[in-house]
Amino acid sequence: MPHVAPTTGRKARRATTASFIGTAVEWYDFYIYGTATALVFGKLFFPTASATAGTLAAFATFWVGFLARPLGGLIFGHIGDRVGRKNVLVTTLVLMGSATTLIGLLPTHATIGVAAPILLVLLRAVQGIAVGGEWGGAVLMATENTDKKRRGLAGMWVQQGSPAGSILATLVFIAVGNLPDDAFLTWGWRVPFLLSAVLVVIGLVIRLKVTESGEFEAAKQREDATPKIPVVELFRTSRVLVLLGVGASAMGISSAYFTNTFVLSWATSDLGVHRQTMLDILLVLAVLQFLWQPLAALLAQRVGTVRLMAGALIANIVVAVPMFLLIATRDSVLIGVGLALGVLTGCSYYALLAGFLSQAFPVEVRYTGVSLAYQLCSTVIGGSTPFVAQWLLTRGGGHWPVVGYYIALLLLTTVCVLALARHRARDSASEEAAAREPEGLPTVA
Repeated sequence: MPHVAPTTGRKARRATTASFIGTAVEWYDFYIYGTATALVFGKLFFPTASATAGTLAAFATFWVGFLARPLGGLIFGHIGDRVGRKNVLVTTLVLMGSATTLIGLLPTHATIGVAAPILLVLLRAVQGIAVGGEWGGAVLMATENTDKKRRGLAGMWVQQGSPAGSILATLVFIAVGNLPDDAFLTWGWRVPFLLSAVLVVIGLVIRLKVTESGEFEAAKQREDATPKIPVVELFRTSRVLVLLGVGASAMGISSAYFTNTFVLSWATSDLGVHRQTMLDILLVLAVLQFLWQPLAALLAQRVGTVRLMAGALIANIVVAVPMFLLIATRDSVLIGVGLALGVLTGCSYYALLAGFLSQAFPVEVRYTGVSLAYQLCSTVIGGSTPFVAQWLLTRGGGHWPVVGYYIALLLLTTVCVLALARHRARDSASEEAAAREPEGLPTVA
């Protein structure tokens, strides 16, 4: 068996810090697009459409990023499983930052006509490819460089990149949101995108100092351990894990876009809540998530990861109806309380998702497996969330069809988390039994 270099505390901390900061930058880039979609893109890139059609068109461009994410997962998952995690994470960070900065420089429909939304879609696709390769690599860089007993906590810090990116994105939009409407629509919305160039440089300086995962290096030493085409090996040996991983990720990906994109649009348009009020609420929620997730990870060490994830998802189902009823009051305090109910329950599960998924796949195809499961979910479920929710809202029936959709996603996630945990436990028991068998003797059924 190849020797696995011992994990040092310094190496683990550096890997976790690099994963957290780099992922925070990537999610900042992704979230500012979602915020701009809800607030300005319909007006600037689809001005000839009605207000409702323009919003739907803007949400469609938002979805493009999710459609591209599995492609990023396949490309960078292949490279990550064949070559290593570190270089992939440097590449995805540069790719994301470049696309985001160019969006900030993009002329609108008023300047170049139909070419504007076309270029917006293309740059959004590049964002999707970048984040498709980013998340899985960041999870593995953090967890594979950490002692097995602390991998849940290491994975949680990767998940902290989401609220951290959201906090930064919301702060920047709050700052430019104070501008008069003309200034905001002319140049103010571009500032968050252009700021990405600075953040990417900071992220690169930190990531370039990280060494490769010891577990991955040990796997490469084994004969034929690295498959020539990881995705083929993945679907040959672990296709059930991929499908269950897709379902287990459903609410983890969708919840942020219910809150930061759909609810933001719904509240500022149909419900008449002021833009700045909603941005303030979203900022408080992001801070709440950032503070709560480490507590959830520590609690999971006491009660068990799967038990806490399932309990949090069930609690989210219970608070779903009160959450939407409170949002519909149009009262800013009650809206904040309603969304806080969803955030506290949802992020208790989300904090543990990265570590949970990373332990579900064999190391030889782990980058591809984790990336593909998460990013396929992003395409099929996560990215379509604002579009589907807005479509259900505009079809009539008020917000109740949206509530039903929200609960359906929670039920799907709960079932798949429990099924994936059971499947993983069965595989672990089989591996332990095989390890106890004397070499060369057949296993007795």
